[in-house]
Order: sequence, then structure tokens, then C-alpha cells
Amino acid sequence: MDNSEYILNEVNKGIKMGMDSISNISDKVQDSNLKENLHFQYNKYNEILNKVNDQLSKYGEFPKELNPMQKAMGWMSIEWNTMDDKSDSKISEMMLKGLNMGIIEGVKLLNNNPNANTETKNILSEFVKFQENTVEQLKKYL
Repeated sequence: MDNSEYILNEVNKGIKMGMDSISNISDKVQDSNLKENLHFQYNKYNEILNKVNDQLSKYGEFPKELNPMQKAMGWMSIEWNTMDDKSDSKISEMMLKGLNMGIIEGVKLLNNNPNANTETKNILSEFVKFQENTVEQLKKYL
């Protein structure tokens, strides 16, 4: 069975969570290189999101927004986790945890949906690979 719509919606959700996290945390970042890295991540997420949106439109579907509770929980988590420690190391650690969750979910989607269409699998693979590369970039800030 082709679960491409489901996969695209999951990638959409992961991207929007990542973009939201970057938006919520960027003003806490001290290091200009880390800030630049987060800006690059945000733009790359947006690039992949455009591909997701193009594919979803082929199904006559619009990308779903994060539910307000998810957005609020993400914001609260960032605020809580940076209350006592706003260091670049702490921020990188938080971002790494989110990226690792995204990688795990992405790989599970790839492994469990062999019948997804090629374009969807390519987008999902790009999303996972980008997150893996970003993990390597952020490790230097720990």
C-alpha cells in the first residue's frame, strides 16, 4: 500500500516542529556561528517543506499545521530547559535531541513503507540525511 500522503504529512510535521524550535530558541543563542547554523537549518527545512507541499498538492491535500498544543509544549520545553542554562552547549543538546527523534521517525518511515512513491521516498531521505548532517554540525557546540 502506498502511504505517501501519510509520510509527507509526517515529514511536514517534523519540519514544522524543527522550524518552530529554531524560531523559539534563536534569540537565546550567543555564538554567531551557531546562530548562522540555525539560520541555515531553518532555510533548508523551508526548502524541503516546499517539496513536501508540492507533493501534497498532487494529492489535493494541504499541509497540516502543528496543533496549538504541540506548539505551546515546544515553546514551554525550550523555556523550561533554558531557564538556568542558556549556554550554546545546552541549546545544541536540546536541538540534537529533537533531530535524533526526527531521524528515528524518518528511518522508521523509510523502512516500513517500501511502496511509497519514489518522489516521497526521495524527500524523506533528503530530510533524514539533512538531519544526520545537522547532528554532526551541532556536536561541536556541546
